Amino acid sequence: MKLKAIIHKAEEGGFWAEVPALPGCVTQGDSLEELQGNLHEAIEGWLSVDAEQEAKLPDDQVIEVAV
Repeated sequence: MKLKAIIHKAEEGGFWAEVPALPGCVTQGDSLEELQGNLHEAIEGWLSVDAEQEAKLPDDQVIEVAV
């Protein structure tokens, strides 16, 4: 899966990034290298949702789909 991230220079130094396709998925880093590592972790965390929280009704099901 490939996602686009928007990288911004932080006013206090370093960088921060957001992933428009994943609302609320943001992270920061002191360098671009650190930012990329943190971005990877932020995306993985955003995508790994607890299946129990997703199933709202008794008949709901959660499945994994590889893209």
